[in-house]
Amino acid sequence: MENSPPVIWEDDKYVYVPEELFKHLPPEYLEAVEARKQQGSNILQIADNDIKGLIRLVNAIPTTASLSYIYHRLRNANFDVTTEALMEQEMLTTAFVVTYSRLFVSGNGASGVAEDQIPAHLKAVHDDLIEMRHQRYAHNGGHDTISSGVRFDFDDTEIRINLQMSLGLYVGGRDEWGELVTFLDAHMHERLQKILGRLRAKTGYEWKFPVGPGPDWVSKSN
Repeated sequence: MENSPPVIWEDDKYVYVPEELFKHLPPEYLEAVEARKQQGSNILQIADNDIKGLIRLVNAIPTTASLSYIYHRLRNANFDVTTEALMEQEMLTTAFVVTYSRLFVSGNGASGVAEDQIPAHLKAVHDDLIEMRHQRYAHNGGHDTISSGVRFDFDDTEIRINLQMSLGLYVGGRDEWGELVTFLDAHMHERLQKILGRLRAKTGYEWKFPVGPGPDWVSKSN
C-alpha cells in the first residue's frame, strides 16, 4: 500500500505545512521554519514534566465527564417497581461505580486522584464506592448488598428449584455521589490551572486550554 502524500491545510489563523515538505521551501523560508522548530523544541524540553502531567490530566478528563453524565442519568431515571426499572438502575449504578473507580485504581498511567485529597466528610462514601467496585462489580458476589442462592422444594413426583436473589442499590444514586462528582470536576479544573500556570512561568508563553459552555445536564445532575 502506497503512503498518502503530505497534505497542507489551514484554518482561520494558520497554514499547516507537514515537515516532509520543509525541504521544498525556499532557503530563506526554510531557515525561518527551522529556527521556529528549534524554538518549539527548546520550549518542550524546558516544560517536559509539566507537559507530561498535562497529557495525563487530559487523559482523565473524559472519565470525569462520563461520571457526571452517568450521575445525571441516575438522578433522572424513572423508577417503577418493575424488573426493567431495577435493571436500569443496576446498569447505571455499575457504570457509575466502575467509572468512578477508574480515577483511583487505573493502571494505564492515566492521571488519577490521590485518595488523601477526598474531602473528609466524603471519605466514607468514597471508600464504599471502591469497596463496591472490588467486591460487587469487578468480581461476582462478595459484597453485602448482593446475594443469591437456591431453594429446593419437592413432593412425591418432582423437585422444584427456586432461585433466590437479594439486590440492594440506591435508587437514583446517593446524594453524596453528586458531591463527589462536583468535587472531582473542581479538582480537575484546579489542577489544570496550576499546570498552565507553571507552563506560563517556565516558558514565558500563554498556554490556552480549549474551553466552552458546559452541557445542560451538568447543572441538572444534583
